Amino acid sequence: MNPFPDDIFTEPEDVDPDTLANLGPLRGLAGVWEGTKGVDLNPKADGPERREYVERIDMQPIDPQANGPQLLYGLRYHVHILAPPEQITFHDQVGYWLWEPATGLVMQTVAIPRGQVVLAGGVAKPDGAGLMVSARRGETEFGISSTAFLEHAFRTDSYQLEVTFNADGTWSYVSDVMLSVRGQAEPFLHRDRNTLTRVAEPAPNPLYQANLSLPA
Repeated sequence: MNPFPDDIFTEPEDVDPDTLANLGPLRGLAGVWEGTKGVDLNPKADGPERREYVERIDMQPIDPQANGPQLLYGLRYHVHILAPPEQITFHDQVGYWLWEPATGLVMQTVAIPRGQVVLAGGVAKPDGAGLMVSARRGETEFGISSTAFLEHAFRTDSYQLEVTFNADGTWSYVSDVMLSVRGQAEPFLHRDRNTLTRVAEPAPNPLYQANLSLPA
């Protein structure tokens, strides 16, 4: 049965402009975050390499987004990672976290400057303790798209990110990426994990800020 309405053009009216108040399970991600105990396990020619890293994530609310009748609230994010003692970028990533209040759908878009993008989808945990999103190569809804070289050498077959909200206000994640590495018989589980502490509060989204400045 098709869950979508026949009218695909009419956008919702009286939309609350305050994104921070309507982020649902994503509210716990809003702000600027830092983590100093990240661990990365990645494939190398002579075997897996374990690297420790430090991370900064900036997640700021965007204005409400409508696809016809579909309404989404979300965060625009930037991840920047260093692996001391090196001061060069170890990983850089941008994208959006999106929440659809009407259905409970959670989405994450991922774009990295090595020629790869991901759209992952999932739901929040019923007890509010976290959320999980995933994507698989070849899927047209929640899938993975890579350059020809990555497909040849380090094919990404699946992606899963599990976020846990901790009682002390921090949040942790485990990122599992299943790779098919050329020349290696078995799939490789590329895993990253870290715990993030908020170092700055989020700014209100532009539309909400504009409404605050209007005369009463």
